[in-house]
Amino acid sequence: MTGLFVNHRITIPENELEESFIRSSGPGGQNVNKVSSAVQLRFNVLTSLNLTDWAREGLLRGEKLTRDGVLVITAQRFREQDRNRTDARERLVEIIRRAAFPQKTRRPTKIPKSSKKKRLDGKKHRARIKQDRSRTE
Repeated sequence: MTGLFVNHRITIPENELEESFIRSSGPGGQNVNKVSSAVQLRFNVLTSLNLTDWAREGLLRGEKLTRDGVLVITAQRFREQDRNRTDARERLVEIIRRAAFPQKTRRPTKIPKSSKKKRLDGKKHRARIKQDRSRTE
């Protein structure tokens, strides 16, 4: 099966990717108004059969989705269309890889009593120094 290899469980086939070429902003000289070198890659997260449940949930929590559940990536970093196509596909693979693995939940740690005491002692010390400066005899 040809397509984008994400990991050993996920491979996105070519028919699930939709590419359109648009005019790019940025460098390009006179060609910038004539050549469509930027790539807009669309991938429908809701209808894809090749995503795992973890990956689908992670992608749906993402911010780059349309209301219809389509992930849109615009690549216009380079002047050449082929390099922008490659860049867009690499970015899609990276986004899916990050979404496929659950994030570790952060467990807040307790501040040690010694750290609290040290901080408060330092504050008391600074306060005493400033108080001694203001005293007049």
